[in-house]
Amino acid sequence: MEPLLISHFTVTSCLGSGLAPTLDALRLGSSGLAPCRFEAVDLETYVGEVAGLEDRPLAAGWSEFDCRNNRLARQGLEQDGFAEAVRDAVRRLGPGRVGVFLGTSTSGILQTELAYRRRGPDGRMPEDFHYRGTHNTFSVAAFVRSYFRLEGPALVVSSACSSSAKAYGSAARMIRCGLIDAALVGGVDSLCLTTLYGFHALELLSRQPCRPFDGERDGISVGEAAAFSLLERLPREVEADALLLLGIGESSDAYHMSAPHPEGVGARRAMESALAAAGILPREIDYVNLHGTGTRSNDAAEAKAVWEVFGERVSCNSTKGATGHALGAAGAVEAAISLLALRHGLIPGSVGTRCVDPAFALDYRLDGESRPMRRVLSNSFGFGGSNCSLVFGRAG
Repeated sequence: MEPLLISHFTVTSCLGSGLAPTLDALRLGSSGLAPCRFEAVDLETYVGEVAGLEDRPLAAGWSEFDCRNNRLARQGLEQDGFAEAVRDAVRRLGPGRVGVFLGTSTSGILQTELAYRRRGPDGRMPEDFHYRGTHNTFSVAAFVRSYFRLEGPALVVSSACSSSAKAYGSAARMIRCGLIDAALVGGVDSLCLTTLYGFHALELLSRQPCRPFDGERDGISVGEAAAFSLLERLPREVEADALLLLGIGESSDAYHMSAPHPEGVGARRAMESALAAAGILPREIDYVNLHGTGTRSNDAAEAKAVWEVFGERVSCNSTKGATGHALGAAGAVEAAISLLALRHGLIPGSVGTRCVDPAFALDYRLDGESRPMRRVLSNSFGFGGSNCSLVFGRAG
């Protein structure tokens, strides 16, 4: 594929709002996970909550979109100069030439959960509940499109934990086809009761902060986040330190409704496809940001796939011990972390992991390390075996 310029990016998670606090936390090996105090949830688990969203409603002009998910999206857009960069792209290219491609899983389902508590005597939902602007999966793209007054194509990918990584693929294809010249790409997923109690029912929640790839790992820590990138066609002249999207690889296991293929077949195909699209060899990757959820089966399958593609020569780890698993936003969050790693020459540590599972023959880094890097790969693997790998690099 033709490389695409990542002219701007931003991320908000439990580590903080914006690139600077996120980078500081990654350098310090900090975690944003804390004991669950969300709503009235009565579960012994840790979550990655973005504080203060309940106190920051959307302005009157966007009241039909007002829900936790879109508040989180708004907060993510208005930092690191990202909104200004989008508006500049609209001025340069036109509102019809900028697309919106976002990933989410539960969208604004919390708004429905809260409204359900306020049903009338006849069982009807309250009058102020707007399904289309809140719970609807497309809500976040509709809100972002309205926020910037965009007229280009817009879509939402909802393929569980690979959603916002696969959004990069949708955007790249639209640019390649000539339908748009730039794309606002990313993911937003907020905490809700359905995911917390759902993962608890599946016995996948850890009672402590998650420990990806640890020999004693016992489940995930659910988080919430918003992360965005602005993709543009590569100009004729580009600065040596410019960040690029080099390759995208997608695959589907079609193995099980929730479990990955135990041999990591789909994960391996996604990584191999991403490398082929980028036109590079495995040895040219300096760091792999693993999907690394902290569950027994997912980490084992990914370890097999990574070993088959890279062997023991590539440094890798998971950053979900710092951010939690942001579900549909995880791919975009870890894309942002990968871009920070490239820009600042930083391999972040694997927070929470104490002793790597001895069954994994990988160069898994527990501690952070500073060193120059040119290319990194980020993995995102979702329920049902929906897999996506992204390759990022520096222009020089």
